[in-house]
Amino acid sequence: MNILLTGGAGYIGSHAAVVLSEAGHQVVIFDNFCNSHRSVMDSLANILCKVVLLVEGDIRDTALVEKTMQDYSIDAVMHFAGLKAVGESVQRPIEYFDNNVTGTISLLKAMQRVNVKTLVFSSSATVYGEPKYLPLDEQHPTSATNPYGRNKLHIEEMLSDVVEADSGWSIISLRYFNPAGAHESGLIGEDPNGIPNNLVPYVAKVAAGELDLLNVYGVDYATHDGTGVRDYIHVMDLAEGHLAALSYINMHKGYHVMNLGTGIGTSVFDMVEAYEIASLKKIIYRVLPRRPGDVASSYAKVDKARAMLDWAAKRTLDEMCSSSWLWQESRRRTS
Repeated sequence: MNILLTGGAGYIGSHAAVVLSEAGHQVVIFDNFCNSHRSVMDSLANILCKVVLLVEGDIRDTALVEKTMQDYSIDAVMHFAGLKAVGESVQRPIEYFDNNVTGTISLLKAMQRVNVKTLVFSSSATVYGEPKYLPLDEQHPTSATNPYGRNKLHIEEMLSDVVEADSGWSIISLRYFNPAGAHESGLIGEDPNGIPNNLVPYVAKVAAGELDLLNVYGVDYATHDGTGVRDYIHVMDLAEGHLAALSYINMHKGYHVMNLGTGIGTSVFDMVEAYEIASLKKIIYRVLPRRPGDVASSYAKVDKARAMLDWAAKRTLDEMCSSSWLWQESRRRTS
């Protein structure tokens, strides 16, 4: 199949590009590089031993998206393009709604015009809000505690309405938990602009000496060591989940929702210890008060994806940390 990856030069999109290409699909990356790097394209070429097709543009440019799908005879779309920092979304809600929600509407318009109605959407476990029970299954009530979460939830509801209006669509929303790690080559990984918002890239920069220390927000949660617990999933497992999701919606019309996680909770201190082992570095940290809005624990129930997609995460926490550290060292050598 010919697959358009919006935001395909980003962290998750680039790993999905590898998995899809290795499975025999032709991928076309559509990216404006607002939170990714052009060097990713060279890295993908090195991993895949071929040039990956690229169209530079913004998904809010409906005409360009439409032309791209026509030019490359696109059969399906994986939609990764979107701003994704929770804290930043609180400070810049208009920009987030414009980029994420308006951008998705633009994409859907273009898809409808060229009659491409197969879509995998990059959603998030943030749509569950404050957990009412654990593990979080797909039937858990949805809510939003910040503009980023509202973006994702609004888009999910919009996609459901699209399918309700036209049964020819096949759409799946994949609710990610906490992606971590990097490709085994060390050539692509998570490389956010500025100070990382996610734990693993932040810990990596502390281990590398690029940041002085890790801030641990709260050690008085009702968890096994007092720190927040999250469900971390290796980015390559996540990418393979997208391949499985694509196969599923090719055979099943309608709107579908799936969790992609491991079902295992890992605390901040668990992650620090694992990263120290992987990097052979001491992670210096300081304890600060809890942040408003943080929850004690959040981890997935993954039975649905296992049953419907025949997919399950298989890589370990140690593999997440070791691949992340390999990427971190590779990035430093080439910077």
